[in-house]
Amino acid sequence: MQELHEGLSKAQIAIVADYKGLTVESFSRLRRELREAGAEIQVVKNTLLRRASEGTSVDAIRDHFKGPSAICFSTTDPVLPAKVLTKFAEANEKLQIRVGVLEGKPLTTADLKALSELPSREELLAKLLATMIAVPTGFVRVISGVPRGLVNVLTAIKDQKEAA
Repeated sequence: MQELHEGLSKAQIAIVADYKGLTVESFSRLRRELREAGAEIQVVKNTLLRRASEGTSVDAIRDHFKGPSAICFSTTDPVLPAKVLTKFAEANEKLQIRVGVLEGKPLTTADLKALSELPSREELLAKLLATMIAVPTGFVRVISGVPRGLVNVLTAIKDQKEAA
């Protein structure tokens, strides 16, 4: 319980899902995909989950700890687990995402779906870097355009004088 409490207290996002009807093979595949995304999923009894969530941001959704519950949480990227779970839930209708919590704010299934459609952290950093590189590149093009234009004018004058 202490290990689960520590994981939930460090979690940026936590998602509760109903896994009833999933085969062991599919649940293992989901667990592997989530581990690759930097997240963890655990099947926990609801009373243990309520106790472990006390004093954490996950406590905000404790009313949803009913029935067979699996909790997925990530301490690194909040978008990737939402992407993996929603994609998996679309392919396997037996996995039902109930609710989530992002840094203390409860999320509905619609919120989690919208979150899963956001670009990942790496994609956002790549876009930011491309924007940062574009500014000096454009500046260099503008600055180099003036001498290039002057050279073109001088070449045209030289060609005109040679032709005359």
